[in-house]
Amino acid sequence: MRHLEFDGRYTRAILEGKKRSTVRKGKKPNLNPGDEVLIHAGGYVIGRAVVERVECRRVQELTDDDAVSDGFSRREELLEALRRHYKSISDVDTVHIIRFRMVECFEKPVLSSDYAYEGNVPLTIAEMALKNLSLPERDRELIELFLQSGSLRKAAYRLGGPDKRREIREALRRAYLELKEAGLVKSRV
Repeated sequence: MRHLEFDGRYTRAILEGKKRSTVRKGKKPNLNPGDEVLIHAGGYVIGRAVVERVECRRVQELTDDDAVSDGFSRREELLEALRRHYKSISDVDTVHIIRFRMVECFEKPVLSSDYAYEGNVPLTIAEMALKNLSLPERDRELIELFLQSGSLRKAAYRLGGPDKRREIREALRRAYLELKEAGLVKSRV
């Protein structure tokens, strides 16, 4: 199952159905209409959603309707939020609008790490991987940056923005699977 991650400040708007889309800068997300995704906010999985549409636009083409769907009252608020998330965004940059429909809101949020690493803490996975595995150079760099930063979000921003989380997460996932195969970690869920 794929994942959509949000800053914790959007949790309530997502759960209340006020935020039904997200605008992401960068390459086209690997999501298609009908895909089911886990919704993460503030380090917790808060529910499941279905992707309804993925649209490509330039920032200058965003509308008030796009803003309302994204949980804002008007376009200017959406643009301010985009500038906070992506420091170097401009009117001509391409963004993707991912429209989703919540199908389940979890009564009790679940720690994100309980899904990705079967209950094992990502920082522990990173430490064990560096100590016990012969990692590809890029994976080693990403995992070291994650450990130095202390969080995926901080490490991603050091790499250039929130869209870099996927690359770090994939390196951690590969390391976790290798540790699991070697019998160095076990599922805790």
